[in-house]
Amino acid sequence: MARTEFPLSLFILLLTGVLVGTGFSSPVNAEIRKIVHPDGRVEYTNLSDKQRKIHYTNQKKSSVQNVYKYRNKEGVIAFSDQRPPDITFELLRFDCYACGVDSKVDWHSTPLNMKDYKVTVQLMAEKYEVPAALVRAVIHAESAYQVDAVSKAGAQGLMQLMPETAEELGVTKPFSAVQNIEGGTKYLAFLLDYFSGDERLATAAYNAGPGAVTRYKGVPPYAETEAYVERVAILRNRYADQL
Repeated sequence: MARTEFPLSLFILLLTGVLVGTGFSSPVNAEIRKIVHPDGRVEYTNLSDKQRKIHYTNQKKSSVQNVYKYRNKEGVIAFSDQRPPDITFELLRFDCYACGVDSKVDWHSTPLNMKDYKVTVQLMAEKYEVPAALVRAVIHAESAYQVDAVSKAGAQGLMQLMPETAEELGVTKPFSAVQNIEGGTKYLAFLLDYFSGDERLATAAYNAGPGAVTRYKGVPPYAETEAYVERVAILRNRYADQL
């Protein structure tokens, strides 16, 4: 694989967790925390631990891929993955398609998308020497081919690029299918190069960040990341069989 040149600023962003998808850190939304619970449940919230206890002591635990936006009694806008009781709220879909730990999707049989963005995926895969099947698998896993997808963490478009990363990759229009796919494929090329062509580690890094993969010397022991890596691998192999 040809080495892709990346500016130092992008490398720093990648290692410090300013990522694509469900990145673990985002200066744009610094007040929103991501909490990975021991049971694998992933929670996004900007409430303090005390506020969470007050609001959700009696709420059923959940790992659903929804986030609720509402204004609390103090007039402050809050976000949580727990449905707020007796409060008007707006339901937002925020997480990547393949990140829900308790997803009921059968990844071995869920329909593949062989048609959308076919030419663009092939062109970018060839340009950056990344398997087209892997690019399609990541698009499927991240956004389920929704070109206007936006995550709660702020990731945008088909391959769910964080704004900072998109800027470093030269993506000025994240909801442009061509620009987003090129940026995401370029990022995958970097990760594959960085991890010596290991698709499993590159995929883990796409979800959790290169820093986390480096620290754990392998796929980080995060329930979401482990599920994501497994599902992308299944999709990648299925797409490869069809290409």
